[in-house]
Amino acid sequence: MVSVITGISIFGVALGVAALIIVLAVMTGFEEDLREKILGTNAHIVVVPYDSADSITDHQDIISRISSVPGIQTASAFVYNKVMISHDGRSDGIILKGIDPSRPGTETLQKYMVKGTIGDLEAGSGEGNPEGLPGPAERIILGIELATNLGARIGESIMLLSSASTMTPAGLLPKSRAFRVTGYFQSGMFEYDRTMAYISLQAAQGLMGLKEGVSGIEISVGDIFRTSSIVPSLRALFSGRFWVRDWKEMNRTFFSALKLEKIAMFIILTLIVFVAAFNIIGSLTMMVMEKHKDIGILKAMGASNKSIRLIFLTEGVIIGIVGTAVGCLIGMLSCWIADTFHLIRLDGEVYYISYLPFKVRLTDVAVICGASLLISFLATVYPARQAARLDPVEAIRYE
Repeated sequence: MVSVITGISIFGVALGVAALIIVLAVMTGFEEDLREKILGTNAHIVVVPYDSADSITDHQDIISRISSVPGIQTASAFVYNKVMISHDGRSDGIILKGIDPSRPGTETLQKYMVKGTIGDLEAGSGEGNPEGLPGPAERIILGIELATNLGARIGESIMLLSSASTMTPAGLLPKSRAFRVTGYFQSGMFEYDRTMAYISLQAAQGLMGLKEGVSGIEISVGDIFRTSSIVPSLRALFSGRFWVRDWKEMNRTFFSALKLEKIAMFIILTLIVFVAAFNIIGSLTMMVMEKHKDIGILKAMGASNKSIRLIFLTEGVIIGIVGTAVGCLIGMLSCWIADTFHLIRLDGEVYYISYLPFKVRLTDVAVICGASLLISFLATVYPARQAARLDPVEAIRYE
């Protein structure tokens, strides 16, 4: 009976450790995957005017000043605005971003291209690209979901309508321009793939009526977790002229909620290990009751309280070590299988990602194992003390 309870205790510890590793791996994988996708289509730091209606006209000088700040890798101008897009009788409101494909910093976006390249956005690139696209010099790259909704294929023309107005014989009318679809990108985030499109910086300036102005400057850094130390330097550089924000500040609510959920899940699932600890207490208490005669004989032969206590502490620690090791093996193997073969699929229209990622951090595993071993050790203290306090005279009185 004692052996059965001991086995249940080991299984309980293993189950708790495995559950903790799997859940924290899901939370970590979800956070890192979203962060990678967010940073794949957004800059690490952005510098924009306080009034969104204003534009930056001296952006070349500003880029030169930004590049002198330590820790910054690239800086480039961009145009960002909402426009209407239409094709073959279908229309939708989208976010249009104008970028300079010739400047460094577009490598991350290039990773998400499923058709064409970022370089195809340059005017006149149609004559030299593999598709040999005819038509307007202005090119556009659409999110894969947006292209599907519009039914826009590579080489087809679409129409963009901006909020900027132009004078015509009929009066002021919104600016419109035809663009040729030259590629698709797929970030894995449904909202981005459904609402984002990219054109060249010059084409965006013309469409938005900005002339030489831009919406802001986007900056990439070497270490994305050190942006908090770079932002104050940039704010001091411009003396409050611009609004400087990093990716953590722009997504603070979202990532704070993820972090809070991760802590809450760790606390809740640790209760499983506590339940297993009660099994350890029960099994050791029953062992003390079963072996009280043996304990009495050992103490009568000169065994100290410390040595008796050590026997039962060792028993409990072994249960904790074996259960923790088995739980680690089950948890890490389950995470590897689920992440490698994408076992848990998600609906991209409901969630931001198409499958549930699992990312095991060694620091998380170390904390889980440490907590499990500590709880297992504490669970052995009471039974071990009871065994050490056993009176040998009472234990062997009737032997």
